[in-house]
Amino acid sequence: MDRILDRIDQPADLKGLGREELEQLARELRREIITTVSRTGGHLASSLGVVELTLALYRVFDLPADKIVWDVGHQAYAHKILTGRREAFKTLRRLGGISGFPRRQESPYDFFGAGHASTSISAALGMAAARDRRGGKEKIIAFLGDGALTGGTALEALNQGGRHRNILVVLNANEMAISPSVGAISEYLSRILSAPFYNRVKAEVSAIVEKIPAIGFKMVEVVRKLEESVKGLIVPGLIFEEFGYRYFGPVDGHNLESLLEILENIRRIDEPVLLHAVTRKGKGYQPAEEHPETFHGASPFRIKTGRPLRRPASLSYSEICGRTLTALAPKTPELVAITAAMCSGTGLTGFARRYPDRFFDVGIAEGHALTFAAGMAADGLRPVVAVYSTFLQRGYDQIVHDICLQNLPVILAVDRAGLVGEDGATHQGIFDIAFLRHIPNLTLIQPRNGEELSSFIEAALGRDGPVAIRYPRGATGLTKITKPFRRYPWGRAARVAEGDEGEIWAIGPMVETALAAAGILKERGRSFGVVNTRFIKPLDGELLRSSAAAGLKIVSLEEHILAGGLGSALGEELDASGRGRTPLFRIGIPDRFVEHGTVAELREICGLTPERVAERISRRFPASAG
Repeated sequence: MDRILDRIDQPADLKGLGREELEQLARELRREIITTVSRTGGHLASSLGVVELTLALYRVFDLPADKIVWDVGHQAYAHKILTGRREAFKTLRRLGGISGFPRRQESPYDFFGAGHASTSISAALGMAAARDRRGGKEKIIAFLGDGALTGGTALEALNQGGRHRNILVVLNANEMAISPSVGAISEYLSRILSAPFYNRVKAEVSAIVEKIPAIGFKMVEVVRKLEESVKGLIVPGLIFEEFGYRYFGPVDGHNLESLLEILENIRRIDEPVLLHAVTRKGKGYQPAEEHPETFHGASPFRIKTGRPLRRPASLSYSEICGRTLTALAPKTPELVAITAAMCSGTGLTGFARRYPDRFFDVGIAEGHALTFAAGMAADGLRPVVAVYSTFLQRGYDQIVHDICLQNLPVILAVDRAGLVGEDGATHQGIFDIAFLRHIPNLTLIQPRNGEELSSFIEAALGRDGPVAIRYPRGATGLTKITKPFRRYPWGRAARVAEGDEGEIWAIGPMVETALAAAGILKERGRSFGVVNTRFIKPLDGELLRSSAAAGLKIVSLEEHILAGGLGSALGEELDASGRGRTPLFRIGIPDRFVEHGTVAELREICGLTPERVAERISRRFPASAG
């Protein structure tokens, strides 16, 4: 049987399809998404939940003249398939393949790039303002999930949005349940209130009544309030009306017939509109419907069972962090944990279950999470904020102004620091050293392994000021945390291998890379030692100065952007101590965004494998140079 999907190369191809063909196409899209993500990994549950919504939008509106801005991109897999990337979809998240998120460089239908939440309404408003400046008439559509509304950026944009015409916000509520009766009545009302006849009569009556002396404007206000009152009985959307949007919903986001009718009506409304659709995450794939969080960001899995193809043999760094906090909680009653909508991802599920009154999920609101933590610390608690490096960027001012300026004892557990792999440029954690290292009062640490991570978390809880501990994505090799925790000298590095010619100062997983590279160099008759730097700030200046005084060449090795990273810190320390002429070679990530691929592939590309590191050191410091 021929697939309808094979005939779809662009959104315009949907125009001639009947409802039954669209229903069939929805099933084919789901099969395509499930099959591909089972092999490549990716954001499955969210994308399965919006298939009908995507089809309805692309059938009704005229892309690319009209523009749809996707929030985050977790829900955009059907969008990618329907916009000329059906064959390329098999390369999702693979090196050289298509991104898991919208990218302007990838397709003319990706109107705005996104990998972080809550940006779509702001971007859509910017496009609407640009359209109005040039006299355009196209519809601008922002598509976001209800989780994105926990982000301040989305709420700020909503506050402005009511002043722009011809804009549609599609709010996909995929975590809500509405009873069938309320949903049916609400959908009926949305169809009536969005219909051209109703809106034409409303406009004409308002225009006539306003001309009646003395009572005109009062009567218009009475009619408006009557409409609001009727809607308010059954529609949870008056807050959006107050922001200046015409609100329609909640509607069933899987009912194509209803969606097509409502969107056709909305297409004619030249006002800011918010459509509230309710969908089910993982729709059409039972394992994802039953466990949507597991299939939010899934690794490759068996379609029949939903089970991962590979199970990790050891605990991840995230799990080590969470288990350490759980172990420390009984003897540290002031310890609390905070996350920004990433409880599972940051390893805090066990802590939250064990200590629900000491766990706080603030939603997709990193800036708020940090100031919230500062307030806790100011009143005697010891908050640990577990956040991905790429999302910590969103709370920079709060780190400076609310935490470090006041020297408050907040611990930043900076997860996914370094290359993260298939999520690509929007998620690589390669900037945090540069934007944290220069802030006064802040201590910045990167442990070598999971055992050091546990130990430094415990040590940080005893410090008086802010501490950031960065650690990578991936397995630690540990199957349990080690208790009691070891004590390491605060602010000191550790020389883990001796060398007569030079030293490689490395952090985190790069310590193992440095040891392997030093072994390769030794086979070539070269002698380079290795230092586990541990503390990026404060650096162990004493050890660095002694190495420089001994005439050793210094190499920095970091899975981080070179500008402002560990190598920069070493150079500054050498210069300040009068050792600025010490040969210093910085190895890290060059001045560019790193695309998607496996971590191993990306390390090879960035020259961070043992073989490449040894080769680069040999080129920079030839043996003949002594």
